Amino acid sequence: MTEYEKPATTLGHGRLPYPRGTLVLDIVSERTGLLMGGVEERLKVSGKLVKSQAFMVPEGGGLEWDVPLERVRPVI
Repeated sequence: MTEYEKPATTLGHGRLPYPRGTLVLDIVSERTGLLMGGVEERLKVSGKLVKSQAFMVPEGGGLEWDVPLERVRPVI
């Protein structure tokens, strides 16, 4: 039996599309929060981006949550 082996990846701080502290909206859950940071997962060999996550916190404080970075838009 053969198993699928995931390619080697690295994690690092990702570049944010908006400044830290920007009020943003998760377009799927429609939750709003302040953008606090991001994490990127990249392939070790090529550096190709595999996944990126944004970390958000409610405006008044509370528990942080994460969503895929492509789901985050600024609140206008």
